[in-house]
Amino acid sequence: MPVQRSFHDDVAAWGSAAADPHHARAISLAHGGQVIALQVSAGQTVKRGQPLLRVAPDPAARSAYQQAQSAATLATGELQRVEQMAAQHLATQSQLATARKALADAQATLAAQQALGGGTTEESVTAPDDGVVTVVSVQLGDRFAANAPLLAFMPAHALIAALGVQPDAGAQLRTGMPVSVHGVYGDAKVYAGKLVMAGRAIDPQTRLLPVQADLPAAAGAALVAGSPLEASIQSDAYTAWAVPRAAVLHDGQGDYLYQVNHGKAHRVNVELRHPAGDTVGVEGKLDAQLPVIVQGAYEVDEGAAVRQGKTGAASEPKP
Repeated sequence: MPVQRSFHDDVAAWGSAAADPHHARAISLAHGGQVIALQVSAGQTVKRGQPLLRVAPDPAARSAYQQAQSAATLATGELQRVEQMAAQHLATQSQLATARKALADAQATLAAQQALGGGTTEESVTAPDDGVVTVVSVQLGDRFAANAPLLAFMPAHALIAALGVQPDAGAQLRTGMPVSVHGVYGDAKVYAGKLVMAGRAIDPQTRLLPVQADLPAAAGAALVAGSPLEASIQSDAYTAWAVPRAAVLHDGQGDYLYQVNHGKAHRVNVELRHPAGDTVGVEGKLDAQLPVIVQGAYEVDEGAAVRQGKTGAASEPKP
């Protein structure tokens, strides 16, 4: 007998592992400088604190620091002189306050120039965490401005699946749907994730609709950015009649099957909603009390007499 049960469709997707834009970051410095050593390449795995490149301060920043250092030294000496004069009642309290403020201003300027890198002969830029250097934006000898991106960095275990689906499948996709993802090489492990983005514009290069799925942290140990992936997206569940695959036939009018009513075959037109597996899902005006013809269904015509097997399922038509 046909029974109603829950089904869901699987939408095929293809793509590759990519850096999660919510975790990827650009590495830069708050001051300008010149690259004097490159110690990594794009795609290289690095550990937290590992040197990535070395830079020398910008000549202008170095000069500004030296000027601030001289001004601070001069202000220190001037304050000492005014304090000595004030002790001998040869300087007023106003002059003493002015000298103290001049020293504080000079020290603040020196600290600012120190923060801009002017006080160092060279500086090492290190990895902020375990991860992968995805892009190297500078070359040896390049001069760079403050806050200019030097490298792009992706923390370990911060991958997403950047995928594409056939455009006609886009209408049934929503964020939060379960996704099964695996690599295409060898006996790849399957990772469970969820759909985090469903695009609504076709990619002009792939002609697919872009979607993204998150990946568990364990995927970062087996996949690298750029690894080709295949995925299956589980759409929303729906209710349909569950019948054996062999019972569903097709002709010029579409899909159909036969049920047995008072020993006669009765055609029921259906829509095949879930074609995968030995038990398929169909929609149509089936009667839950009538058996479905499975064995020899392709030999049956409307109104043909049939005999019913011991299990209750309809079998071959009578000769």
